[in-house]
Amino acid sequence: MQEAIDYLLEKDAIFKAIIEQYGMPVIPKRPQGFETLVLLVLEQQVSIESAKATFLKIKTTLKTVTPEILVLISDAEFRNLGVSRQKTSYIKALATALINKELDLESLPAKTALQVREELIKIKGIGNWTIDIYLMFSLQEPDLLPLGDIAVVHTIKELLDIHDKNEMQVHTLKWSPYRSFATYLLWHYYLKKRNRTVFY
Repeated sequence: MQEAIDYLLEKDAIFKAIIEQYGMPVIPKRPQGFETLVLLVLEQQVSIESAKATFLKIKTTLKTVTPEILVLISDAEFRNLGVSRQKTSYIKALATALINKELDLESLPAKTALQVREELIKIKGIGNWTIDIYLMFSLQEPDLLPLGDIAVVHTIKELLDIHDKNEMQVHTLKWSPYRSFATYLLWHYYLKKRNRTVFY
């Protein structure tokens, strides 16, 4: 991590400003596997806290979160647990792909980020943001910048005055091969400025 931070400090002054103001970021880590992907589906377009509350309700109610169990839960039961109809269909699509062996999560750590993306994008409801976060949090991919993430885009606009996503993509290429660490710093700034503490 220190090597990555040192590299980024050389590449862009914003990182020095973030660390001086708010200290070092937490590097998010989550276990690999089905449970984490279910949680990420729940986190799409809502706060981490809200998604976690729903996920804990699912775990408490069902005791075990496996594809075999979730695929059998009715839409009405999911709704009672706080899961929208759309996200229910995404979770069931993921569960079904695993049961049918169309997807093997255990094989993903041995694959490149591009190969992982190609595998996961086939699943309904698993888009680039979800894949980016899974690669970063669970597979420790060091060089991803999720420009589908509102907090990342907002912070780049604020700190660099870049408002076009293509220009963001070009500017942030100089942060490679440590764009994931750059992302952790941007999130850190975004949350600290708003007095928010997030437990990933």
